[in-house]
Amino acid sequence: MPPHASPIANVSSSPYAPKYTDSLSRLTNWSIIESTLREGEQFANAFFDTAKKIEIAKALDDFGVEYIELTSPAASEQSRLDCIAIANLGLKAKILTHVRCHMDDARIACETGVDGLDVVIGTSSYLREFSHGKDMERIIKDATEVINYVKSKGLEVRFSSEDSFRSDLVDLLNLYKAVDQLGVNRVGIADTVGCANPRQVYDLVKTLRSVLKPTTDIECHFHNDTGCATANAYAALEAGATHIDTSVLGIGERNGITPIGNLIARMFTVDPDYVASKYQLHKLRDLENLIADAVEIQVPFNNCITGYCAFTHKAGIHAKAILNNPATYEILKPEVFGMTRYVSIGHRLTGWNAVKNRAEQLGLALSDDDLKAITGKIKKLADIKNQSMEDVDGLLRNFHAYKVAGDHSAIEQLLVLPDEVIAAAPKAVAA
Repeated sequence: MPPHASPIANVSSSPYAPKYTDSLSRLTNWSIIESTLREGEQFANAFFDTAKKIEIAKALDDFGVEYIELTSPAASEQSRLDCIAIANLGLKAKILTHVRCHMDDARIACETGVDGLDVVIGTSSYLREFSHGKDMERIIKDATEVINYVKSKGLEVRFSSEDSFRSDLVDLLNLYKAVDQLGVNRVGIADTVGCANPRQVYDLVKTLRSVLKPTTDIECHFHNDTGCATANAYAALEAGATHIDTSVLGIGERNGITPIGNLIARMFTVDPDYVASKYQLHKLRDLENLIADAVEIQVPFNNCITGYCAFTHKAGIHAKAILNNPATYEILKPEVFGMTRYVSIGHRLTGWNAVKNRAEQLGLALSDDDLKAITGKIKKLADIKNQSMEDVDGLLRNFHAYKVAGDHSAIEQLLVLPDEVIAAAPKAVAA
């Protein structure tokens, strides 16, 4: 830990928050720059017409994001017109557009009515040689001209390096100090190729924080090529970053960037009251479904919060504990996000406590011995194939009806496996 950053006790009420955090940590004070309408447009399947862009912008605003970032108006005439249309919607979120560090782009962007410009230029040796061909002296000169122009228009300005984690540290710090002196609102770090890990992120953000003015914010943009985008975002906030770029479902160039749902899930564990006070969490599923439909993909089964398996419990020991106290196997509460818990019982791993819970939901009075017998039947059937909830409900209802009628022979017959199931049952393999 750098000498200027001493640990302090964390005031969050969450038991999952770190016990101690750095004095500059922003784990409980951060903002989202939502880039579905910029980075997300670079997703392979993405095409958003004007009406869809407006629908997405309104949905993001309803969710509560602080900033919405749009594709550069210099990209195409329609992009420029869309930028103007969204900037004039009167949304609560600030509207930004992402532009190259070039005066032509800056002039076009400043006339669209946006609240600010996100200015970017490549700083790694790869991009300086194979993209724009400029040395660091020229980069600083161009940055100075563009930043001064944007500020003269009264707009917010962020300046970011591109491919920050493959750039020379001395070059980066000299560049950031130069633009900081010009009075930018934020500087940006971009893991453009997804090569960084959380420790690298923490170190770079902490170092950058130590050379900037205290009033200058730090924005971070993490690609997910190696699966670290969410962890990197968390590490950046630990180190003092103030803004995180996200997109809905993480869509973007290649593997995309930090998904907004993942960031919300991670940060909710740190300070649930803070996150719930900022964002309309029950609207997350509709927001993700909107984007999934627009780009013709499915919400991933293991998506944080909204994936169909996110609050599904299957193993018998898990189900029993969850039914007694959901906190045993859930760090997030599904009801906070407008989701519901599901206990899967029609399989060979099921336990009688889960079957008992289902019987109680159906209003069927059955003894523990009854339920254990029914569970045994479910397990045997599930050795052939998983049983649907309708199959399990039918078994429970029939057993209950026979019990009420006192028909013990029917109960015995109900618990016997049919001949076709016995024939299909797995056979022991000789050693």
